[in-house]
Amino acid sequence: MTTEILIIDDNADIRNIINSLIIDAGYKTRLAANYNQALNEIDKKLPDVAIIDVKLDKGDNDGLELMTHIKSKDKNIPVIIITGHANVEMAINALKSGAFEFIEKPFNQERLLNFINRAVENIDLKKKNKEFENKLFYSYNLIGSSKNIQDIKDQIKKISVLESRIFINGAIGTGKELVARKIHKESKRHKKPFITLNGALLDLKKYELELFGQEKNDGSISYGALEKATSGVLLIDEVSEIPLETQSKILRVLMDQKFKRINGNHDIKVDVRIICTSSKDIKKEILLGNFREDLYHRLNVFEINIESLKNRASDIPNLVEYFSKKISSHYNLKELKIDTNNKYLINYDWPGNVRELRNLIERIAILSPDNEEKIFNIIKESLKMTNDEYSWAENSLSVPLKEARENFEKEYLSTQLKKFNGNISKTAEFIGMERSALHRKLKVLGVTELN
Repeated sequence: MTTEILIIDDNADIRNIINSLIIDAGYKTRLAANYNQALNEIDKKLPDVAIIDVKLDKGDNDGLELMTHIKSKDKNIPVIIITGHANVEMAINALKSGAFEFIEKPFNQERLLNFINRAVENIDLKKKNKEFENKLFYSYNLIGSSKNIQDIKDQIKKISVLESRIFINGAIGTGKELVARKIHKESKRHKKPFITLNGALLDLKKYELELFGQEKNDGSISYGALEKATSGVLLIDEVSEIPLETQSKILRVLMDQKFKRINGNHDIKVDVRIICTSSKDIKKEILLGNFREDLYHRLNVFEINIESLKNRASDIPNLVEYFSKKISSHYNLKELKIDTNNKYLINYDWPGNVRELRNLIERIAILSPDNEEKIFNIIKESLKMTNDEYSWAENSLSVPLKEARENFEKEYLSTQLKKFNGNISKTAEFIGMERSALHRKLKVLGVTELN
């Protein structure tokens, strides 16, 4: 895609000189002759690079206001400031405010072109880094053969093409943001912004500022998440943490499809698909009076529930294998050989869920153990054995062989059943027993079959 540069200058001769210079260099251009034209061009579509005259038709530093406007939408866009009224203080202030470069009129065309080329290189590098980060996140797939994960995959296919609001429930680390990003990727809005607002991390006094933005006394504007996500998706992570007062204002936005910035007088129309997540039991929060029921029903047009990893242990071997390949490739290491049926992995409760499992695999990759025994010991040390497991191991040494064997069989079969989510047929096939024989063995050992 050809780089597009926005030229903002009220002097037609200078606009034309810069325009010819840039087109000859192989870039596309857009032009604006005054403040309002520039504002319209910026709001219509953000440029890759902007060249702005300090003084236009609105005030002494209206060019700097436009730079602030651009930076509030995307802080990575390089802005080259030009002026015929330069002084050292102005140059320093422009660079402090975020200008990529500062050049005086009359300018040397070769010098300006050098600035432009460096700005394009800068934005290209940042775009590549962002694309790499997004690909890394987007490249993670929803892995698992459990019914819960298969159901969620089907739900994503159905709801991605719609515009309905979505509420994702799940414990911390289960992959709620990943599901939201997959929905965005498959939707009609996939080329538009995906903005995340984390309700659990915001200062109590900044919720409305972060959501709605602010019009400041000096005329500058701070844009909130609702505007940054225009035409795209806004993910409100941990929405249950948002104060009740702000909840009522969000409800009003959903009802009216418009809002005002803090200190603002003009309505701003909303064109955003909202996805919310919560790791708390939102219905319990409603009963406790911590969350508005009417807001919940507005947000929860379609609900997705992600089960904790301990409840879908059959996904653990798939996840271990998947992360082993992914992380080894990321660190450019020899692929990890991890026993996916390791009893510590299967029996552990995983309070941090998939995120905790991924972190464990990453820890193993960084430590780069050179044999399976070392990998086993890292897993064992990282997850620790519970007191019950220690007791079982100790008791096995103090009982007759027959009883020890029975204890082992009981634990082994319980682990395999858990791994296959209680599916008798799959468990029997894996351990090499007839289905009927496994039923009898479980009954003899007193192992309860999972539903």
